Amino acid sequence: MKADHAKIVLNARKNADERAKGYREQALKLYPWICGRCAREFTHANLRELTVHHRDHNHDNNPQDGSNWELLCLYCHDNEHQKLIEAEHGGSAGTSGPAAATHNPFADLKAKMQKK
Repeated sequence: MKADHAKIVLNARKNADERAKGYREQALKLYPWICGRCAREFTHANLRELTVHHRDHNHDNNPQDGSNWELLCLYCHDNEHQKLIEAEHGGSAGTSGPAAATHNPFADLKAKMQKK
């Protein structure tokens, strides 16, 4: 049973790698080698740092026109996924503006200063 499971996982990873190779090559032909967030430019020397981000986060949604893709540098790509994770867990990602403070460490500062 373990061998069957391992084989299934191995095949799934291989298929995912093949899919990724295909859409990455297509995206690099369609779009300029510039990060869609920070506008960092890439050359052949650092192209490995440019990733293909799926706008809808579905890695199986790969239309030939590239409408679900955008090129992002490693840092912006990680940031984009972190925002999604935080939003799913009730974090502040995806909200507008800073999170509201729940504690004021200086609330009784005046009283503390008068005690001295």
